[in-house]
Amino acid sequence: MSLSLTEELWAAIEPVYAEILDHPFIAGLTDGTLPREAFRHFVVQDSHYLRDYARALAVCAAKAPGEEVRAFADDAIGALAAEQGMHAEFLDAFGDTAEEAAAEPVLPTTRAYTSYLLATVYGGSFAEAVGAVLPCYWIYARVGERLLAQGSPEPLYAKWIATYGDEAFQSVVRRVLALTDRLGEEISPAERRRVVEHFVTTSRYEWMFWDAAWRREAWPV
Repeated sequence: MSLSLTEELWAAIEPVYAEILDHPFIAGLTDGTLPREAFRHFVVQDSHYLRDYARALAVCAAKAPGEEVRAFADDAIGALAAEQGMHAEFLDAFGDTAEEAAAEPVLPTTRAYTSYLLATVYGGSFAEAVGAVLPCYWIYARVGERLLAQGSPEPLYAKWIATYGDEAFQSVVRRVLALTDRLGEEISPAERRRVVEHFVTTSRYEWMFWDAAWRREAWPV
């Protein structure tokens, strides 16, 4: 019996996901030991990232058939709302404003991730676009679900975990996974290989994004 597309995709990134769960940034969220400077780095770069992710979702909406147009458009709006709402609360905890964060530079990993993401959704098919944006849905849902059971003694980190572990976000992810499997039944083997390639690549960028925050990445020159 052949694998569904989502089964094939997850099998392709199991080693990446294992590395994500083992990363000290993720461990530090749950035990409260993550340096606040690392979390601030993450929040600022995530604010930059989510603006381009919203653009990528808007392109998915433009390419989508039928009812998925509205679904991806709503997700794009949701990404911007997260950037403006949740991140504003986090930045306020650091004594920063959204305007100050927006003025900080987009750093190498963020720039590389969003550049790849936007190039793929603009240049590829609808299925390829979905494959590229899917890790930001799915990996965050899996990480959030896993961490929600552990919680965090640090209220700031507990709030972040609750955002991605809660049922509202999980239901959105289930919708996108169901769409992915429907697309898997329609696309050619060659297109399916491209979807897997994009999915694996952006999953690797997810690990790199957390790692960049942990290292407090900066432009080297």
